[in-house]
Amino acid sequence: MRCVIFDLDGTLADTSADLIASANYCFNALGYGDVLDPIKDASTAFHGGRAMLNLGFGRVKPDFDQTDIDTQYPVLLQAYGDAINVHTKLYDGAVEAIEGLKSAGYAVGVCTNKPSGLAENLLQKLGVRDLFASMIGADTLPVRKPDPAPYEAAVEQAGGTLAMSYLVGDTITDRKTAAAAGVPCALVTFGPDGEAVRALKPEALLSSYADLARVTKELIG
Repeated sequence: MRCVIFDLDGTLADTSADLIASANYCFNALGYGDVLDPIKDASTAFHGGRAMLNLGFGRVKPDFDQTDIDTQYPVLLQAYGDAINVHTKLYDGAVEAIEGLKSAGYAVGVCTNKPSGLAENLLQKLGVRDLFASMIGADTLPVRKPDPAPYEAAVEQAGGTLAMSYLVGDTITDRKTAAAAGVPCALVTFGPDGEAVRALKPEALLSSYADLARVTKELIG
């Protein structure tokens, strides 16, 4: 079965503001105030909690070390889990486009580097969990993207065929994951990195979910 696997943050939904807020919760508790900007630092948000903490500590505590990150990371996750869907929105047209794929006989799933519990919670709150036949998170397997195993597991769990699948994502991590799995990759240009993803030379660019059916047909038939 032909199969399309989607990244979550920055691909299906703009989660950046809620992610940044969770990091700022940590910095506020430490007395630094709001260190990160929800707009200017949106791109870093999609590289995960540790990336946000590294960026923030670099601004307010130049001598920070890994202990600072390790101490605050679970605090960040808790804060994010408590307010996971305050500002988060699905990208325009995502639901309709994915429903169209399913109606056309494609299997669909999610492969994300967000911890699986948080990913499941967010998809439920957004009302779209039932759209996806698979959901593989950062901690579902011992490895995470860009290792190809999570992607391969997402395809298998969805009932798809690896050789007839592709990954929709928004970062170099997704590009590397697809390459490692030997499948095409479509990168969205409406994420935080915008047209800059063109430099990663994906097999396709997705400027709008209105183009998903066409891109899918071009990549896997």
